[in-house]
Amino acid sequence: MSRVTARRRTRRISPSGEIQRPDTLAVEEPLEIRIGGQSLAVTMRTPGNDVDLVHGFLLSEGMIGVAEEITAARYCTGTDDDGRQTYNVLDLTLRTAVPVRTRGFLSTGACGLCGKTALDEVRTLSRYPIAEGGPVVDTQVLAGMPDTLRSKQSLFEATGGLHAAGLFTPDGTALAVREDIGRHNAVDKVIGWALRQNRVPARDLVLIVSGRASFELVQKAVMAGIGMLGAVSAPSSLAVDLAAEAGLTLAGFLRGETMNVYTHGGRITASPNRKPRLA
Repeated sequence: MSRVTARRRTRRISPSGEIQRPDTLAVEEPLEIRIGGQSLAVTMRTPGNDVDLVHGFLLSEGMIGVAEEITAARYCTGTDDDGRQTYNVLDLTLRTAVPVRTRGFLSTGACGLCGKTALDEVRTLSRYPIAEGGPVVDTQVLAGMPDTLRSKQSLFEATGGLHAAGLFTPDGTALAVREDIGRHNAVDKVIGWALRQNRVPARDLVLIVSGRASFELVQKAVMAGIGMLGAVSAPSSLAVDLAAEAGLTLAGFLRGETMNVYTHGGRITASPNRKPRLA
């Protein structure tokens, strides 16, 4: 398997002077996803958990709904400039053929389509409507999930350059944590894990992400039927709109004991010792 970290020389400058020393960096390499030998997409990712990544990616794009729809996944290996073997092409066999070349992916924040079109597209493609029930989580438990996520980011400790996503039970137990140079890849990896563990739809689970909550991340949560998404940073306006329409509980700015709850806040319950405060 490809390396997930690499060493590079750096010139460190500080008030005490300068020093030449090696630095540990997160590896970024392309992963080409093929269906039956035909190229579907290329994503820049940190190597590792690639099979989970492609399961989550295809679920997010509405191409599969259960893990059994992928009947085979094999690497097409090559070598890099140093002669090391690479694993940057993953060829999948699907139980039912899909028109790869005409496949249109969901719109992201980089496209010019209107928000209404994007919302309608997710609603049409999602196989797992989020139930009214969903997870019920205590505020203190939810507030502690980012710390748990952070404690399991071993690659971030080494590099400082990776995003993370984790799936949690309502009592705060971390079921799966994945890291990647791209936050969308980290989410695909944990969703792919859940799909392969027969945990999709994941209406009873909480997805925690280390950065902001973009439309794309909310879309992925909705496609997997996840009931709650918590982000360390801010959501976008379209992310909030999609969460509201889909029935997803969305909380942002999960830092310390504070948070902003944007949608479907009834699933987040106040701790008995937490006193309400008027704005």
